[in-house]
Amino acid sequence: MELEQKKKQESVGVDSEKWVYDSSFDRKGRVPLRASTGEWKASLFIIAIEFSERLSYFGLAMSLITYLTKVIHQDLKTAARSVNYWIGVTALTPLVGGFIADAYLGRFSTIVASSVIYVVGLLLLTMSRVIPGLKPCHSGTCQEPRKIHEIFFFLAIYLISIGTGGHRPSLESFGADQFDDDHPKERRKKMSFFNWWNFGLCAGLILGVTVIVYIQYHVSWAAADIILTAAIVLSMVIFCLGRPFYRFQKPTGSPLTPMLQVLVAATLKRNLAHPSEPHQLYEVPKSDKTNGRLLFQTKNLKFLDKAAIIDETQDLAASKPNPWRLATVTNVEELKLITNMIPIWLTTLPFGICVAQTATFFIKQGATMNLEITQNFTIPPASMYALAAVGMLFSVVIYDRILVPFSRKVTGNERGIDILQRIGIGMAFSVATMVAAALVERRRLNIVDKNPTKGSLSMSVFWLAPQFLIIGVGDAFALVGLQEYFYDQVPDSMRSLGIAFYLSVIGASSLVSSLLITLVDRITDKGGKSWFGKDLNSSRIDYFYWLLASITAGNLCIFMFFAMRYTYKNVIRTSPADVADRYKGDGIESVA
Repeated sequence: MELEQKKKQESVGVDSEKWVYDSSFDRKGRVPLRASTGEWKASLFIIAIEFSERLSYFGLAMSLITYLTKVIHQDLKTAARSVNYWIGVTALTPLVGGFIADAYLGRFSTIVASSVIYVVGLLLLTMSRVIPGLKPCHSGTCQEPRKIHEIFFFLAIYLISIGTGGHRPSLESFGADQFDDDHPKERRKKMSFFNWWNFGLCAGLILGVTVIVYIQYHVSWAAADIILTAAIVLSMVIFCLGRPFYRFQKPTGSPLTPMLQVLVAATLKRNLAHPSEPHQLYEVPKSDKTNGRLLFQTKNLKFLDKAAIIDETQDLAASKPNPWRLATVTNVEELKLITNMIPIWLTTLPFGICVAQTATFFIKQGATMNLEITQNFTIPPASMYALAAVGMLFSVVIYDRILVPFSRKVTGNERGIDILQRIGIGMAFSVATMVAAALVERRRLNIVDKNPTKGSLSMSVFWLAPQFLIIGVGDAFALVGLQEYFYDQVPDSMRSLGIAFYLSVIGASSLVSSLLITLVDRITDKGGKSWFGKDLNSSRIDYFYWLLASITAGNLCIFMFFAMRYTYKNVIRTSPADVADRYKGDGIESVA
């Protein structure tokens, strides 16, 4: 019997190098052939559409506050809040999009559908700037834009938010799905995927805040919109051309239902004694687990373990158990994973608030300074954000190629350092960013005090370089770490939703930033001396930066407390022999 099992393992072991046994399937619904699907040959098509989407997003986001103040004529406080609301909504809609992708449509279909919505939003935005009846003014400039322009403008940018809501969580998780977690070589490539994904993201960002923003400022807003629309359409075509190389995952229905079932079952069995032996807990055999992977039992949140207790009323041999009365160990552990994420999510919000300042006050700082590069060439203030992308690009490459290999040798950790350690390092950089921003703003205000007529035009915009570069380095650690954390640590059936959780950190942070601005404005508005005046020269943004630095530093200590006690997802690795019966007559034979 043992000899027979050994032969079976050896036979399937050979097949496991040829076929992918991770519940994925190819475009014809068959078990994917490892050599011709997935990995970088598929991911490059996916990174291409991410590049164009980030080109569009940052081309719009970084110049939005300028458009709102110069064209829509909102004051600084209102414009900053409007930008934060839009960024917040854009980053929170992925919670809905990710849920739909995981539960019903699947990631590929969600990407295509949301990309169409994104293009419709860009078309409406272009129309609002091209069609004479929709332009802000009949001709030239005006003190107040026409209402029809505002309606079309805000409708367009919020349609783009909805498109982003399905696009971003599905796209990134779909890209990571191209690597098999149970295959050691592919698992290591997946760890690099998130670094190089952000490399492509930064490339789009740099072009968005330099070339696109330059066209907006020096050619026309409409010309920039036409370019962005064409880029998204072209990338959609490229994305669809990669379909033969993709590995797909089937939507599994609502991922929230099994968690609710665990809570109900645990409540019904609340009076039972906690199980002392693992065999008292219910779990499906490895070969019966068709979606996702099995998880080891952990010792935290023991109350939930009662949901998996097999009591005398349940005859497992006679019928399939009622999931509302008996949950599997894996379902219990999946609920634990989500529960353990809550304090991590909350303690990363101050980092997101720091990031939110780059699209508002950082850009407005630049607008008051000397933007000349040469006598005949000036840069748009939004283009300074390219320095953040440069800092992130260099940091990602150094991290992936130097720090990770070195730390692997030192720590013996496959990742080099733990994901939460990486996030914590990035949060420390955000504190340094706020300190640098406060010092530069204090210097700028001193120059304004000495020469109110000329203001800070004698101060080069490149004084802002340190704060942009530092936040870029912080993003390479914290943002990339958050992406990997929320993709890797959620249940396998919730990976699009996991990326949405990461995006929701930025979205919720932007909304909290708006609320914080409102709160600080009311507290400090005594005798017309609010920290947020009508313009930047009458404001005390440096005080606001010091406040954020203090909040983020204190929060970092709380984050470290939870990170040190965090229990990572513990997967039961599936051997080829375990999955042989699962695919029998379903994939290998049909492909062969």
